[in-house]
Amino acid sequence: MLRSWTLGLTINRDSGVAVYLQIAQGIIKEIQRGRLLPGSLLPSSRELAEQLGINRKTVILAYDELIAEGWLIAKHKKGTFVARSIAMIDALLKTVDVSVAQLDSPKRNGTADISKSQTCNDNVISFSEGVPDTRNIPFEALSRAFRHALITVARTNRYSEDPKGSLALREAKTAMLNMERGLNISVDNVCIVRGIQMGIFLAARILVKPGDSVVLESLSYPPAREAFRSCGADLLSVKVDAEGMDMEALASLCSQRRVRLVYVTPHHQFPTTVIMSADRRQKLLALAEQYDFTIIEDVYDFEIHFSHSPVLPLASMDRMGRVVHVGSLSKVLTPSLRVGYIAANSNFIDRCAAEIMVVDRLGNIVTELAVAELLNNGELKRHVRRMTKIYNERRLALAELVTKELSAFAAFDMPEGGLALWLHLSEQIDIEQLLHDMEKFQVSVLPGRLFSVDHQQVQAIRLGYGNLDISELATGVRRLRYALEQQGKRLN
Repeated sequence: MLRSWTLGLTINRDSGVAVYLQIAQGIIKEIQRGRLLPGSLLPSSRELAEQLGINRKTVILAYDELIAEGWLIAKHKKGTFVARSIAMIDALLKTVDVSVAQLDSPKRNGTADISKSQTCNDNVISFSEGVPDTRNIPFEALSRAFRHALITVARTNRYSEDPKGSLALREAKTAMLNMERGLNISVDNVCIVRGIQMGIFLAARILVKPGDSVVLESLSYPPAREAFRSCGADLLSVKVDAEGMDMEALASLCSQRRVRLVYVTPHHQFPTTVIMSADRRQKLLALAEQYDFTIIEDVYDFEIHFSHSPVLPLASMDRMGRVVHVGSLSKVLTPSLRVGYIAANSNFIDRCAAEIMVVDRLGNIVTELAVAELLNNGELKRHVRRMTKIYNERRLALAELVTKELSAFAAFDMPEGGLALWLHLSEQIDIEQLLHDMEKFQVSVLPGRLFSVDHQQVQAIRLGYGNLDISELATGVRRLRYALEQQGKRLN
């Protein structure tokens, strides 16, 4: 039966958005406006196709998408209706709308929690510690995945989950780690956590007792150090060179002290960006067996690699269960999406679950289900591929800018991956004065001393470029040059 009214949808064929998605988005908008109430009958696919001048299959595709997402229901021989449960779903979605609005905020300062020198002033160009550009998040895919997850939770009341994390996400992560990183694990070897820092802290709680010796790279991730300190660890450090942690120095240290744990960032060493060589990886695993210590391998940005043959993680070479592999999706999507993971032997994972039960019984089932969908449907892999190309363009642009503008003051080695350059400054540069001068020129960097275990001055700075486009990188480097030139003027 033909109806006397139309939906009033419009199609923009030049928008770049698929027509079926434009239809779906238009119907959702009308539902949210209140024009289409729960229980409302929609035009048939044939009627709507005629109204819009499109193929009927396109309308069917849009309706199927909305039915899958829970916005519509189809009744045999009666038609397609707005779901009566939409009011409950819409209330749940408000929590996601707030999160997406925050992610999409035009205020993008690229700050890093590890440094108070990072500013929230929108006029400042902030070279972060290496955060991604949240402006490029696949919002449509992410929103759809969250909507599906919310509907699943609302319909099935799946609020209570295994403290190890949702089975769907653990299965997806297990498949990814086995296929792409060379691990040989099952879901019993994976625990979902709220970011890498939670994973590091859990490992510290389980492995470290007051007075235990924990070895870190001489330049390392400050929040990790604090996690070990909070458990009473005695922190020791080993120097880092162009091949990563010095294994001869580590062996010497182990011969003198009972080492309980070694924490490393072997893929892109934090903060220097160097990759631990294959030879040193083998030696580290051998030392772990010889001196009976555990290795925490932090692969904070494993996916961001520009070489055709990235080095596989330590965990892929571990045959004795010595490695605790900790990772996150923060560098792939956004730090606001708090999903990390631990991969380790099953006994260790069971102990992680026991610790989680004390502080975080339910976890975040909605986020976990959404991320599982992004992993399973290939959206995350497509996003990584796209962003790797963008980040590589920024890496090359920043390298060229630094070479052109700052060669009189600094030098660097081109990193094979990650989202930062490690800049070695000439000895004549007073870094503390430089930080002061940079405030005047509205540019911010992370000084090397922040990463030093013993808080010694380090004649280097870290330039995170992931959060800045090429125009912003050019402005930032120019301002940094102005600040560096101030010291030359004082000497003259």
